[in-house]
Amino acid sequence: QVQLAESGGGLVQAGGSLTLSCAASGRTFSSYAMGWFRQAPGKEREFVASISWRGRDYADAARGRFTIFRDNAENTVTLQLNNLNSEDTAVYYCAADPSGLGRTGPMEYGYWGQGTQVTVSS
Repeated sequence: QVQLAESGGGLVQAGGSLTLSCAASGRTFSSYAMGWFRQAPGKEREFVASISWRGRDYADAARGRFTIFRDNAENTVTLQLNNLNSEDTAVYYCAADPSGLGRTGPMEYGYWGQGTQVTVSS
């Protein structure tokens, strides 16, 4: 089992950057694929990025602007957000996929953090 806690959200102007961090507990962190999802008001939760033994995967909206990386020694996964725009405003969630595959469907992830709010002002 793993527990996740996000941090780093906040208010930023369009074109700015934020770094989201997710701290994980548990001895088997390195075996999990890790993902970031987001949910805007009135919308479904959507895939943003994942990292696994297969590599990194990004949603089209994130590719080229966001970067995901992990530190297995520190049990952390980070999402660097660059060139933000108002459509990126959402609650961002860190999630762990026990299968290790880093899939894009929220239902594939068994563990979730509480989320961190990102608000981009135009």
